[in-house]
Amino acid sequence: MSSSLKASAGRVQEALAAQGFAFVVREFPESTRTSAEAAAAIGCAVGEIAKSLVFRGAESGEPVLIIASGSNRVDPAKAAGLLGEAIKRADADFVRAATGFAIGGVPPVGHDRPLATLIDEDLMAFAAIWAAAGTPNAVFRLSPRDLVDVTGGKIGDLKQDA
Repeated sequence: MSSSLKASAGRVQEALAAQGFAFVVREFPESTRTSAEAAAAIGCAVGEIAKSLVFRGAESGEPVLIIASGSNRVDPAKAAGLLGEAIKRADADFVRAATGFAIGGVPPVGHDRPLATLIDEDLMAFAAIWAAAGTPNAVFRLSPRDLVDVTGGKIGDLKQDA
């Protein structure tokens, strides 16, 4: 683990390297906890932030990771259609237990166990996106295709209609 990164960010860097990816985790002095904060710190559009949201399967109780464009709200019915099971919100304790990370820094990789993953198709429109990297001020840059490769996630329409 890089000694210059906080422990959780270092875990993400190690997970990326273990999968053969050379993405570099960057820590910012300002918060990247929300999509708006991350976009401001990085200097990109809010839509280019790949926000990681953890839900719970309504019947199975299993964690579900949804990676959505920072400018979108997730439509639970659309997610259920892709997943084959209704989802419900997960609390902070469930998120930490399922991923090993706290809300505001949940990365797409490096979790304590494999997670069913859905990816917002709107992310695919960008050349590059930014994902959380384990802490509320750490991120890494990758392409949308790399996000699919690194997570094994299923792409679909997840955006809540206006």
